[in-house]
Amino acid sequence: MKEDKIINCLAHNGKVNVRCIRSTNLVEQARKTHDLSPTATAALGRLLTITSLLGKEMKGEEGTITTQVKGNGPIGTMVAVSNNKGIVKGYVSNPQIDMPLNSLNGKINVGGAVGKEGMIYIIKDIGLKEPYIGMTPIVSGEIAEDFTNYFATSEQTPTVVALGVLVDKNGVKAAGGYLITLMPDATEDEIVKIEKALKNADSISKMLDDGKELVQIAEMVTGDSNIMYFEDDNVPKYECNCSKEKMEKGLITIGEKDLRDIIENDGKAELVCHFCNKKYLFSKDELEAMLEKM
Repeated sequence: MKEDKIINCLAHNGKVNVRCIRSTNLVEQARKTHDLSPTATAALGRLLTITSLLGKEMKGEEGTITTQVKGNGPIGTMVAVSNNKGIVKGYVSNPQIDMPLNSLNGKINVGGAVGKEGMIYIIKDIGLKEPYIGMTPIVSGEIAEDFTNYFATSEQTPTVVALGVLVDKNGVKAAGGYLITLMPDATEDEIVKIEKALKNADSISKMLDDGKELVQIAEMVTGDSNIMYFEDDNVPKYECNCSKEKMEKGLITIGEKDLRDIIENDGKAELVCHFCNKKYLFSKDELEAMLEKM
């Protein structure tokens, strides 16, 4: 299986920016970590893919971006978090959700699982006192369309978002996505060329499954064979950075009264990380030591 990768491209003499990602391995790792159903794999995989791609925009070593999709469908809430290297983690409320295939196209029914009503949230934290929070309504539940609407509505940036996860009985065959963003000097001529190219292009998951390289995909979806591109040295991956120290800080935030209740009633505490399912056990002595710090 090819290594996951992100590339950044300039098309049509710098008037169009294109970012592409191959995320097959990181989505497969998420599937294994959470024992996801095919429907949940496709849904969370799309969110992880776009979040990893957006994470590369974050400035500073501590910069992170969090995306949340809260729809009215049976899959529940989905969350993904990425740092500025495209290293991403996430979870979904109902990892075992199983939906019939979409009757219109025979594909996994992500929109039905997510729901047609709800909100998506983008939280950008660059280390300032207050993070930036943007939000827009869900328009289809298919994730890509919802993020296209977010960029147009919340950031006033004309952007095309494509995301895809191809799943078979063995796991994730192909996953990836791209963002096409028009620069301020883009003209109607560039727009027409891109629209024509997009109509002729296959889905992102099919192009990746067919063995297309990311630069080829960028050329195909923009209609520009003279694209300039830059490969990223960082490999996007699914990886959790939880630790017992972080879990301890979380326990302390519940307050002295609740912590005393845990000590008196349970004599210990076990916390499970949402992102990787790792368990952390705190003994009575450790909990009492936390009390002394409060």
